[in-house]
Amino acid sequence: MESSLAMNTLIFLGVAIIMVPLARKFGLSSVIGYILGGIIIGPYVLRLTGKDVNGIMHASEFGVIMLLFLVGLELEPRKFWEMRKKIMGLGLTQMVLSISLLFLVFISAGWRIDKAIAIAMCFALSSTAIVLQTLQEKNNLKTMAGEASFSTLLFQDIAVIPILAILPIIANYKASHHDNNIQILIQKLPEWLQAGTVILGVAILILLGRYVFVPFLRYVSKSGMTELLTASSLFLVIGVSELMVAIGLSPALGAFLAGVMLANSEFRHELEAQIDPFKGLLLAVFFVSVGSTINFNIIQQDPVFIFSTVFAVLAVKFAVLYAIGKFFKIDTPQSLFYAFALSQVGEFAFVLINYASDLYLLSPELNAQMMAVTAITMCITPILLIINDKFITPKFIQEIPDADNDFNILDNTVTQKKIIIVGFGHFGSTVGRLLKANKISATVLDRDSDRVKLLRSYGFKVYYGDATRIPILRAAGIEDAEILVLCLDDPDDNKFIADLVREHYPKVRIFVRAKNRIDAYNYLNNGIENIYRETLGTAVDMAVDVLHETGMRKYAARRLGQRFMAIDKASIRRLAKAKDDDEILLFTTKEILQREEELLAYDNLNFDNRNWEGSSSVDEENDEETPN
Repeated sequence: MESSLAMNTLIFLGVAIIMVPLARKFGLSSVIGYILGGIIIGPYVLRLTGKDVNGIMHASEFGVIMLLFLVGLELEPRKFWEMRKKIMGLGLTQMVLSISLLFLVFISAGWRIDKAIAIAMCFALSSTAIVLQTLQEKNNLKTMAGEASFSTLLFQDIAVIPILAILPIIANYKASHHDNNIQILIQKLPEWLQAGTVILGVAILILLGRYVFVPFLRYVSKSGMTELLTASSLFLVIGVSELMVAIGLSPALGAFLAGVMLANSEFRHELEAQIDPFKGLLLAVFFVSVGSTINFNIIQQDPVFIFSTVFAVLAVKFAVLYAIGKFFKIDTPQSLFYAFALSQVGEFAFVLINYASDLYLLSPELNAQMMAVTAITMCITPILLIINDKFITPKFIQEIPDADNDFNILDNTVTQKKIIIVGFGHFGSTVGRLLKANKISATVLDRDSDRVKLLRSYGFKVYYGDATRIPILRAAGIEDAEILVLCLDDPDDNKFIADLVREHYPKVRIFVRAKNRIDAYNYLNNGIENIYRETLGTAVDMAVDVLHETGMRKYAARRLGQRFMAIDKASIRRLAKAKDDDEILLFTTKEILQREEELLAYDNLNFDNRNWEGSSSVDEENDEETPN
């Protein structure tokens, strides 16, 4: 069945919508649902796709690029630098051992040396898309196994550069001026300069991140138009990936580095929220296209060769990865997860195998067979991970007395409650400063880009973002947050966010700024207990100071002010049960009179000034130490 690119995309999205919920219903990974859907609609089953399948796969590879960009946003440059030893240690060891052992396996099978080393280099790579998607679904990115997987994948992306340079040398192939294959800057440079393209690419991204990206986003944010921020986010990711292709870097690696450069910027959460939907959509299409490109005719012609190669590749890479995990002192359950997760062949092998064929290293028949092997290993990995989770890992967990030893979080420090502050104006900054003074960190969201820039220059962890949108809150970590502090100037926005969070994240405790009593009544009636009227404390402080100026001892005036606030708060909770606003307004006057009566009675009973004349000097010292 021949169809247009648009129709193929429609079919791919349709099968994803049907198959993924079905897979999840049976407890399977979403990746399995995508790939199975691709097999069903592919040219070898229902034949619903035409000749544009490869085009769709290449287009949807931007999903992998966006995935790495988002991962980079989560990794600050300081932490990335701290990981350099792991990236080099784990990644370099994995690549060297995998290439060496796979080369020996292929040589023992009677392959030519050039063919064996070319395929070994291609198959040493793992699938960034499958591994990171699986880690995110299982919430394992911050575990030791997750970080080991991530470090290895980063090194593999770097290793693509020398592989691209080595393949023509193996093939003894000289590119002509009319050769259109892989036209990148790295191949136009002298060989002694080609290794420097990594340094060149990183340097360019550092300069762009500091002097171009952030000022550009600040300029766009001042327009106040969300769609422009969406366009700017896509522009940055696609532009960086294309720039890295021109230089000779992997586009996915370039996108990751761009994300790292922006991880400390105030636009981090806004970028996450804007790009995440596109990432998910393109990754879904990519996985479906992987399934649809499996050539069952090639498999049927020589199934023994295909599946023996699949088994050899998975076995060799599993053994290498498990041994590396144990060598680097990763415990057994996590080493198993690390080995199963990265044992497949990666999506970049599709590009490298085709490139090797263009260099006449591989015949068209072997090219098709190796493509099938790559796709099959990608399909098998999610199944292997399920087997590991269901049957293998539980046996090791039973032997461990402390359940926390399984997938330990790398950060062993005492974890504090996750706090998000929305609005960092005069009110919110007071809350934030007090928390910071006590070494309690909080994620802060604000919509004023100039204010965000200023506060970040003073060391506050403030991000640009509109917290009335669920994607922004999700990017800021609302799913893991325990406390949400709403300090916006607009009471309607505070109410909207409070209702939104109560609906979607009912376990989060909300602390909210209220303008007046009417706001307080509404919050209380909606189940929010932690309410702070912005004028109450200030007015009481003023009254206390006036009382002190009239001759009352400061300690007595403060005690009176505290009593006043306690009665006021109690009366607010009592009146909040009123059925409507009219009834609330009706009771307001009565409440004032009642409160004054209670305060006067309390004053007559407890605050006879004569009792304070003989107070000791200790009270005076306490007065001076107590803040207003």
